[in-house]
Amino acid sequence: MTQNPHAPTEPHVSDFNVPVVAEFRANGGRVGGMFEGGDLLLLTTVGARSGAEHTTPLGFVRVEGRLLVVGSAGGSDRHPDWYRNILAHPMVTVELGTETFGAVAVPTEGADRDRLFDEIVRRVPGYGDYQKGTDRILPVVALEQRYEEAAGAATNFAEKLVEIHAWLRGQLEHVRSEAEAYLADRAERSDGTPPAPGLSLQLRQHCLAFCESLHFHHDSEELMFPRLEEGDPELARTLDRLREEHRTVDRLRGELEALIADLPTADPERFRAEVDRMSAELIAHLDYEEAELFPTLSAIPFPPVAHQRSDER
Repeated sequence: MTQNPHAPTEPHVSDFNVPVVAEFRANGGRVGGMFEGGDLLLLTTVGARSGAEHTTPLGFVRVEGRLLVVGSAGGSDRHPDWYRNILAHPMVTVELGTETFGAVAVPTEGADRDRLFDEIVRRVPGYGDYQKGTDRILPVVALEQRYEEAAGAATNFAEKLVEIHAWLRGQLEHVRSEAEAYLADRAERSDGTPPAPGLSLQLRQHCLAFCESLHFHHDSEELMFPRLEEGDPELARTLDRLREEHRTVDRLRGELEALIADLPTADPERFRAEVDRMSAELIAHLDYEEAELFPTLSAIPFPPVAHQRSDER
């Protein structure tokens, strides 16, 4: 229920990066050669056009508790492919040492980006040299670890469902609070100047992350529903209602994406009313699903236990 929804194939790794990725995974994140001694992670993104996964080794810096990567592309005048991918699909997978976790990739902007980049250059001067070689502003991207992945304590599917729902609720609240900040900043700019840099892109990324995760979560659940119904036929009516609610929620998800896209010109009161309505329906759905499925799902171990063959017992 937590894998990337846009990953029909195994992650693609460019020929140049193949040995680096292999060495990283074989040695718990340690590599030699030109990367020896550096702080390195693997970032797996989803292709903006292909929908296939791509894995890229990247240097990282931690600043103010934030995990940051820079779209330097060696000082090229063109953004790296992984950066264009995260603008289309913010949900990424990060491998850091021996740890693997899901994250939301959020580019920083404005004064926040400049402050962070100055600190990154102070620690790793090479990034400053890359910036001097191009008129392109090198993106600084924060990799925000997903809440339910950080918890990691689920022992059955009911607990995993609650973890995922907690992240979805948190991400929805994140979208609401950032939208409110955007509208408040817009209201203060009576001269028509755009809201402060950083608000619009962060809001967009969090909204896309919430919408993509919600859609994939429901697709994954519906793959599991037939098995639940087979094990407990009395769940049939509940599962039919959940399927119908999924259709409604998917429509609301599309409406939320459209609202966020129109935020620069949206009427604030209408926007708030629509977001409140959609949020109430989404939360009600999550509450109902937990209440009805928790008893059944609590009996199913997580991660799933593979059945042994009779000749292996």
